[in-house]
Amino acid sequence: MDSFFIPTLHTFAMENVFTGSCGLFRFKITPSVTKIGKEVDFENSSMLAEFWHGKFCYEKSQMEGNATFPLSEQGRQAMLDWLQENI
Repeated sequence: MDSFFIPTLHTFAMENVFTGSCGLFRFKITPSVTKIGKEVDFENSSMLAEFWHGKFCYEKSQMEGNATFPLSEQGRQAMLDWLQENI
């Protein structure tokens, strides 16, 4: 099975968007981070994963699927599994 890199939760907790690919499979992960003061409220934060197939960037492509996952290790693994199912 093809595989790809997904960054650690720290990357998403710092509100960084991540894009990646595996062949013509492309994906984008956008965190939605809630904070209590300066601390990340992991329980109320999430990650939106979107994917498409093709040669073009996100802005020039039509999304084929999307799903939202909790900002947690379990959510990160579920997102990775979901993306791999859609390659």
